[in-house]
This record gives sequence, C-alpha cells and structure tokens, in this order.
Amino acid sequence: MKQTVKPGATPPTCDPEALYMKAERYIQHMSAFNSDEWEYALWSSLALEFLARAALANVSPALLADTDRNWSSLYHALGFTPVEEKFSPKSITITEVFRRLLAIVPEFTKEHESFGIIHTGMRNAELHSGELAFDGVKGSTWQPRFYQCCQVLLASIGATLADFVGDDEARVAKQLIEAAADDGAKAVKGEVDAHKKVWEAKAKDERESLRAQAEVWASRHNGHRVACPSCASTALVAGEPVAPPNQKLEEGEIIETQEYLPNQFECIACRLKISGLSRLAAIGLSDRYKKTQIYDAAEYYAPEDSWSAYEEDNNEP
Repeated sequence: MKQTVKPGATPPTCDPEALYMKAERYIQHMSAFNSDEWEYALWSSLALEFLARAALANVSPALLADTDRNWSSLYHALGFTPVEEKFSPKSITITEVFRRLLAIVPEFTKEHESFGIIHTGMRNAELHSGELAFDGVKGSTWQPRFYQCCQVLLASIGATLADFVGDDEARVAKQLIEAAADDGAKAVKGEVDAHKKVWEAKAKDERESLRAQAEVWASRHNGHRVACPSCASTALVAGEPVAPPNQKLEEGEIIETQEYLPNQFECIACRLKISGLSRLAAIGLSDRYKKTQIYDAAEYYAPEDSWSAYEEDNNEP
C-alpha cells in the first residue's frame, strides 16, 4: 500500500526524549536544595510529572494528546501539521497521565498512581493558590514513594535511578525504599509503647529530672536532636553522611554543612534505643538531617596541622 501523506518528526510537546530531558533538568534543580526544604519537594513534583509524561509518550506520543474537543492535537502528536486556525496543541492532565500508565505499564500500581496524583496535586496547590502546600512536610512521608514511582517509570523507558539522580542520591533512594518496604520493622512501635507505659508510671518529679538530664546530655553529644517518640524528651539520632560537604563563606567564617541519613536513636530519659533505618522509618525518625560545622576562614585555609574545627552545631533540622 502506498502512503501519500507522511508524518514529520514527533513535536517536542510530546516527544519522549524531550520530556525526559525536561524531567532531568528539574531533578537536577531539585538537588540544589536540601531534602527538607519545600523547594526540594516542589521541584520533585515537576520532575515526576515530566517523567510520567515521558513514560507515556514512550508508548506512543498520541497518548498525550487531548482529544476532547477535536482531533487536531492527536494529528499534531502524530507528526502532522493541523490546518485548524489558531491551533495550539492540548495535552491530557497529569491525573489522566497516571491513570493511563496504570492501565498500560504492568509494574505501575494503584499505589504509584495515587502517590503521583497526590504529589502533583500538592504542586498545583502550591503554584495556583495561597496554600503553602509543601511547607513543613517531612521528607520521610513522601520520598520513599517518590523514588519507588520514579524507579518504575524509569524502568519502563530503559533507564535507572542512577541515570536520573546520580549514583549518590540513588544509593540513598534505595535505602529509603527498602526501609519503607520493611513491614517487620513496624514491630518497633511495640517497643515505643512499652517504654511509654514505663515512663508514664514514673512520678512527675522523676520525669522532669530525667527530661532535664536528657536535654543537657543531648547538647554535649554528637548527633541530631529530635523528640523521643516515647517520652517526648530531647533525644539524638546519628547516622552516616549521604552527600558531600558544602562550604560557604559568611562574615569571615567557613560554614560547612553535610546531609546525614540516620540509623541510630537514643533517649537517655526513657532509655529507648533503636537501630536501623527501617525501624526509624516506622516511627517517623528517618528524615535526613544536616550537620553544620563552623571554621575560621583564615584557619580553614591554613596548613592542616595548624587549625581545628570548633562549635559543632547539631540543631539543624
């Protein structure tokens, strides 16, 4: 059969390569922020949208075309030039993108669809209303599902998390995904409840004394201060660095910050101790934290044996 009308190249509006490159651009911009900042979450939602559109367009660019009004957008997506006056291509909503992916990509589950709709919905609230949708939202509540979702979408187009976010962040993502999927870790909630009962059985004066001791102890030991899930006293989490240190010069001082992923928790007030990221994730203590150290600029650039750090700050969120 002879084809007399031939399509041109797929337009950038629905070209899977172009959409993926845009997702990569946004994910790189996301990495410029700390993982607990609202901008980090906002850029993640933008990256997720374009990654989802790339995955659907990779099946067929025509699947992105909005055909509710007429067939011009579909015709455009297929590489033809519509004759419609004042034509502007229309694509389907991101909610519809996730619904189609659920029906098309076997590994993309209902949970992935729900997360995608919620996460991009928060983005819409952030951009189109007075609501500060991402302010105060803990990374541990969305990052594991975000990376799970990205992992499935990337696999559908033959890419990996390391391709998308780099080797270092991919390693962190893998740990977060595994921790969130560890159902056995949820047993730690029983330990927390048991310590809480013992704590509440103590006299008020004893609880206040132990809480004061915990406050002093936390200020003198390395780690990140958190509220104990059992007794609400000041406790510490400690972990391992997951990103290179970042230095900046402010008023003659070098301020060095570095992100850590927690894997240990201790409260000396109620004697609760927890090990392992998955067990910390089960009780909401798996958020990354920053360790900040301040150096005198002159001493920082002096020979190594002639300077030392001072004032370690473990109060960063």
